[in-house]
Amino acid sequence: MATETIRSLRISNHDRGSAGLTYVYPVVSRRAGGISVGINFNPNNACNWRCLYCQVPELKRGPAPELDPERLEAELTGMLRQLSSGEFFRRFKVPEDLQTLQDIAVSGNGEPTTLKDFDQAVSIIANILEGSAITSRIARVIISNGSMLRREKVQAGLALWGKTGGELWFKLDRATSKGLRRINGSSISPRQVMENLETAARLCPVRIQTSLFTLDGAPPSPEECRVYLDFLAEAGQKGIALKEVMLYGLARPSMQPEANRLGAVADDWMRHFAEQIQSLGLAVRLTP
Repeated sequence: MATETIRSLRISNHDRGSAGLTYVYPVVSRRAGGISVGINFNPNNACNWRCLYCQVPELKRGPAPELDPERLEAELTGMLRQLSSGEFFRRFKVPEDLQTLQDIAVSGNGEPTTLKDFDQAVSIIANILEGSAITSRIARVIISNGSMLRREKVQAGLALWGKTGGELWFKLDRATSKGLRRINGSSISPRQVMENLETAARLCPVRIQTSLFTLDGAPPSPEECRVYLDFLAEAGQKGIALKEVMLYGLARPSMQPEANRLGAVADDWMRHFAEQIQSLGLAVRLTP
């Protein structure tokens, strides 16, 4: 396991190549309160969307590269072995109060469900986690824009993920066609987003993940907010079960050309928006 490339892990270090591996990267997570083990299916920095706030440098359009199943298995097995023995914490000088594995997150440098053999990759991860004592009670998350839910292999992978205790964090930044194009660089229609969300919720537990920020000094417009709330209300009317809506501010700087146009929304604005979502009967988590 090539882990000599860095001397320590810090909260500020979210480099997905920090451990010198292809698929697996450890992060000291302030939000999680410990170690998050990330799994990156997109080491080529390719994604089918281009979100204005994306923190991936040299982002390009495209799918994930071909899966190397043996490498994925070896890297994740090796990482969990070092975490279990404590060698990882000593080698990377992790602060004592953060020496706890909190979650496994399939969240990399692009959309993970563009991986052609997504179901095979999920099966490998699930089998390793089931055989590891250190992962028995940790959160298991796939973070996705949900755009590939029509694919049979994606549905099969998410169904397996759900059966083994995993969740899907479904990106929903805007709910208008204009907003999806402007913020996410996507031509997907809101109707297709709703269909994908409905499919996802049948397969595994789902949380909505929404990024909120100002663009050219202005927060999301009243119209965008109204349509977003209507979208969530319609999802409820359809019986789509959502565990939570997670509202995020800009945790780290964007690496996209529009970075200097983005800013933080006011705390009062975000709290008011959260209250509007709560009025729909949904749980909300705020992370400024």
